[in-house]
Amino acid sequence: MKFLLVFDFDHTIVDENSDTWIVKCAPERKLPNGLRNSYQPGHWTEYMGRVFVYLGDNGVKEDEMKRTMTTIPFTAGMIDLLGFIGENKELFDCIIVSDSNTVFIDWILKAADFHKVFDEVFTNPAAFSSTGYLTVQHFHAHHCTKCPKNLCKRTVLKEFLDKQLERGVSYTQIIYIGDGGNDLCPVMFLKKNDIAMPRQGYTLEKRISQLAQSLSPVQCSVLVWSSAIDIMSYLKSLIKE
Repeated sequence: MKFLLVFDFDHTIVDENSDTWIVKCAPERKLPNGLRNSYQPGHWTEYMGRVFVYLGDNGVKEDEMKRTMTTIPFTAGMIDLLGFIGENKELFDCIIVSDSNTVFIDWILKAADFHKVFDEVFTNPAAFSSTGYLTVQHFHAHHCTKCPKNLCKRTVLKEFLDKQLERGVSYTQIIYIGDGGNDLCPVMFLKKNDIAMPRQGYTLEKRISQLAQSLSPVQCSVLVWSSAIDIMSYLKSLIKE
């Protein structure tokens, strides 16, 4: 019996968007209008690249960014949930699939000592250049028309499961915990025995219920959560079974 927990990061593990939180480092804690309005749908990574150039041009250094990012609050109950998963790692494999970036997620998890809870993190690769500017790249190229061009979470999940099968690891159940529109694609990939856990009041929950209304519901079970304690209760009931 082994369960796979798949977490989104922004608005799921942390209660904010890590990419917009970094704006606290900008002069007057805001971006110029021209930069803010330069975002084009599906091209968030490119937009963040421009934000990082702006921060670098304004002398914002790595240590200041790190200090700011490690003040981002965790979602209600999440610290308890991650502690519980950490204590039961023999039952749970745990991965993050996120449209954030490696630097932010690494800083935040290490500062709270949760990096050991997660077996793998799939997100956009980021690094500081020799001139001290943060740079970010696309996670991968894919052919999914529903997802932003830098990341299809279904593709990531499918490739991870295929790799695990090659290692002889299969899962009793996949539990997908997320909130955003880009979490719908992997949720549609889940099977009858799996469970999607959308955050209450967020886009993923709305999209799943729209599908149910149009009589093309997702195959998996759906359990809505508002605090990570709801997720922990479900996991405890799994262990008892």
